[in-house]
Amino acid sequence: MIRYLRYGFLAALALVLLTLALANREPVTLKLLPAELAEYLNLPYQMTVPLFLALFAMIALGLLVGFIWEWFREHKHRAEAARQAREAKKAKKALAAERTKDGPQDDVLALLDAPGKA
Repeated sequence: MIRYLRYGFLAALALVLLTLALANREPVTLKLLPAELAEYLNLPYQMTVPLFLALFAMIALGLLVGFIWEWFREHKHRAEAARQAREAKKAKKALAAERTKDGPQDDVLALLDAPGKA
């Protein structure tokens, strides 16, 4: 059921984007640098593209900036999770070494160490 809702949403989104592209086919001139700077650097400072391409490019650029921003913002959480995973692994190794060193001291601990052998 969820799969069909997802396909329906994607189809509606595609229809909206297609309608937007067809309604905005006029060429627009985008200036990439201010005129004075472009003349000083001797670089082409403008390009002509359909309006919908400029719109879609700005949407894609905004998504990319947002993803990168979130990746940097969540870095501390990922680092903390990695640190905790290392500590848990180290603690499990220490516990396993302790259990094999002396063996279980009483019958209850022996049953807990080997639950399939009851």
